[in-house]
Amino acid sequence: MRAVLFLTVVLGLVTFAGAQDQQTEIKHTTAAPTSPASGKQMFMAYCASCHGKDAKGDGPAASALKLAPADLTALASKNGGKYPAAKVTSVLSGQANLAAHGNKEMPVWGPIFFRISQGHESEVQMRIANLNHYIESLQAK
Repeated sequence: MRAVLFLTVVLGLVTFAGAQDQQTEIKHTTAAPTSPASGKQMFMAYCASCHGKDAKGDGPAASALKLAPADLTALASKNGGKYPAAKVTSVLSGQANLAAHGNKEMPVWGPIFFRISQGHESEVQMRIANLNHYIESLQAK
């Protein structure tokens, strides 16, 4: 059984400050354990709050972020029609230097997956590969 995780994931909650003013507040919570075999389950648990369930960058927390989340369905089209699997792997593992990654708004998933997987590197790699495959399956045709 996995221990309680003390990892934070950005989750959005919409609150209203007044009748005309709408304000979005980011709340942090523990990362729920998911199956390393299910890219979809990981996406819904870890990514959808910002990128949206349809991966278009319109999740409930998106409006509270300084940088808009990427439309993950357009990665292939922005890369000459070829899905950039190596780049996505580097982003997920924390090796890529992206403005939206590595700050308090966008978690770098490699270290979080390492903790969730209790230090089993093969499981971390499985998580990254399966999440990457799921994102690839979402590419606009």
